[in-house]
Amino acid sequence: MESQDTTKVPTGLTLYSLAAHRASKEVIYSYSTSFGMATRLLSRAVRHHVENIYALVRVADEIVDGSAAEAQAKGADLDPEAELNAFEQETYRAMQLGFSTNLIIHAFAITAREVGISKDIVEPFFYSMRQDLTETEHDQASFDTYVYGSAEVVGLMCLAAFVHGESYTKEQKVALVKGARALGSAFQKVNFLRDLSADFKRLGRSYFPNVNVSNFDESTKARLVADINADLEISAQSLPLLPRSARPAVTAAQLLFTELNHKIGNTDAKKLIETRISVGNFKKLWLLAKSFLGAKP
Repeated sequence: MESQDTTKVPTGLTLYSLAAHRASKEVIYSYSTSFGMATRLLSRAVRHHVENIYALVRVADEIVDGSAAEAQAKGADLDPEAELNAFEQETYRAMQLGFSTNLIIHAFAITAREVGISKDIVEPFFYSMRQDLTETEHDQASFDTYVYGSAEVVGLMCLAAFVHGESYTKEQKVALVKGARALGSAFQKVNFLRDLSADFKRLGRSYFPNVNVSNFDESTKARLVADINADLEISAQSLPLLPRSARPAVTAAQLLFTELNHKIGNTDAKKLIETRISVGNFKKLWLLAKSFLGAKP
């Protein structure tokens, strides 16, 4: 009887880390078909890191807006703020130790340690998540802080994965950071507009300063769409600096949200507060193909 070669079978921490990544991968493809499709254009190593980042962000968002609140409504004896605090502290602990009993946090910690995502980038994210538990309206200052923590730093986390091992000049690094923040900001603002009515009706929340469903009109919509276009223009300028392993995927995301913003701009303001704007799967595939073939935004 021949003996089985087990030299390549992962064991111990390696096996555990692989299982953690599989858990993170399942999160991204369960929650976001668009983001999942775009990540297919990343190199395998970069894609794994982005999947790990997305999963941590998604679970934190579920704590403040989704599953935790639903479980609480069904009688679960839990406090979303306490859950978020525990999740945050375990994230920092895992980033330091390289291990967590929470598979999603463990996978993120591996990525953070490998590509250099520091605590000072992660802290603003959790600060913004905590705002969702207490804030229902924003002034311009709190809005800017929220968008930075909830979206721009996520762009910076992904950027760390994109450029890991690459060399850039100081000026190029500044441009890449500016572009990553702008693209994250555009993503968030587009989603705010897509969810304007749902956020207000379901959560009693209005993100844009002095904007809610009762006073949303064409001039307000035009102003917000123009602001998003400005972000997208900034992010587009940094795309050529990204390595080949990341550029097609980021271009695809840029094209998708440019298309969403265009559709928002062409939708009547009154209809926009009743309808969630989306892009069909055929158009998404077309945008992915364009990005793969090297199209520019």
